[in-house]
Formats: sequence, structure tokens, C-alpha cells
Amino acid sequence: MDSVRRHPILASVSALFLLFLIIASFPIVPETKEAVIVRFGKPVRILNEYKPGRPIGAAGAGISWRIPFAEEIVWIDKRVQDVDMQRQQVLSTDQRRLEVDAFARYRIVNPLLMYVRARTEAQLTDQLRPILGSEVRNELGKVSFAALLTPERQGIMEDVRSSLNKIAGQYGVEIIDVRIKRTDLPSGTPLESAFERMRTAREQEARSIRAEGAKQAQFIRAQADADAARTYAASFGMDPAFYDFYRAMQSYQTTFLGDGTDKPAPTTVILSPDNDYLKQFSGRSK
Repeated sequence: MDSVRRHPILASVSALFLLFLIIASFPIVPETKEAVIVRFGKPVRILNEYKPGRPIGAAGAGISWRIPFAEEIVWIDKRVQDVDMQRQQVLSTDQRRLEVDAFARYRIVNPLLMYVRARTEAQLTDQLRPILGSEVRNELGKVSFAALLTPERQGIMEDVRSSLNKIAGQYGVEIIDVRIKRTDLPSGTPLESAFERMRTAREQEARSIRAEGAKQAQFIRAQADADAARTYAASFGMDPAFYDFYRAMQSYQTTFLGDGTDKPAPTTVILSPDNDYLKQFSGRSK
């Protein structure tokens, strides 16, 4: 106690240094993190390592230990993370240039391999970003622009995820999902030309539909006229005299009253009472 009283500053520094050693020797590992213990640049063990199927928060987190100054801790997130692809142009099979924004969601499943290949999560993201862009470019270059607007797009992104996962596995990473945030045509003349092609294609499709409709209408009308003619023929064939009378009445209506489309003009017809055209006025007995 006397030495402490004589040298209070030295005692305080020693106490702080001792407290620092205790804290540094027994780190607390969060539930959402895993730690790679590196001794003089060489990884020696992993704390709270991720295991497939084991939920976050299971055994492994909490107070651990390390050798101060000799061992360094590299923290790695166990949760699902994402990486954005830089916006870039892609050439589709129909020779259309597309500007694509995409992102991938991944999880680090092998922290030791990740540390050996990339060292830190920031460097891992920098290495995954160009790989993602390359795979998206390769896969979208195999399909047409129209395919990106249909349910086929889901299969395309699954192909991107599968091919990207093979490469990402070399970094201890599992690719969970890949998605396209936005796909646009480049602004300017290419975009206007694409809109014009789309408009022309839709107009051609509309003309084709109208022509097919007119064809079907003409066929239905002809079939109806044929059925009506057969019905008339069957009906009038049962009484030829009535058929002559009916046709004569139609002729009289058209001649003296008009066809009903326009207001009829006054008509004067001078015929002999014995004319065959007026025989229906003489009665059926004549």
C-alpha cells in the first residue's frame, strides 16, 4: 500500500493496463457474429461458427478467450447480406442494349475460406460485385428482351444464381438469391426506335386481329344467309302460290313506296289492268 501511495500514477496505469488485458483476453461474441481468431497472421480457430440449419442465437455466442497481442479477432456477420451490381449495359439476343440494375443476397458459410481469400467483408463485397455483373451479363445475353417481361424471367435469375454460386463458393459464400431491380433501354435514339418498333408491331397485330374478325364475320353471315335461304325455300315450297303473292307484295312495296332507306319520291305508274304485273290485285281466282 505504501508503494501505491508513493506512486499513484504508476499504480493507476498498471490497473488500467491489467483491466485492458482482462477485457482483451475474454471477448464477447455477439449472436449475429462469428469470429476468426488469427495468431500472427495464421487463422487458428473460429468462434460461434455458422452451421446450416442451426438458428442464430444457439450455443456458441457469449464470452470466449484469446491471447492478447498474439491473437487478432476478425469479425464476420452470420446474417444474410446483399451486394449491388454496378449499373451496366447488356446486349440481348435480339440485339437490344439494356441497362440493368441487379443485386444478390448471400451468406458467409465458411468464414475460414472467406478470410483466406478475401480477408474482410468489405474486400469480399468488392470481389463479388464484378463477378455478379459478369454472370448477369452472360445469362441475359442468352435471352431476348421480351423474355425479361414474362414469367420466364424467374428461371433466368435462377440460372444466374446457380452459376454465381459456383464461383462464390470459392470465397466461402452461399448465394441465396439474385434479383433484377430494374431493366431499361438506354435513353435517346435506341429507346425511341424501340418504342416505334413496339408500336408498329402492335398495330400490325391489331390489323391482323381485325382482318381475322372480318373473315369470321363474313363466314358467319354467309352461313346465316344460306340457312335463311334454305328455310325460305322449304317454307315457300309448301305453297308456291303464296310464294308468288309474297314476292309480288315485296315488289309492289319497293316500286311504290321505296326500299325504306330514303324518303320515297312521288311515283306515277300507268299500266293496263290486264298487265301481268298487277295480277295479284285481281284476286287468286283470276
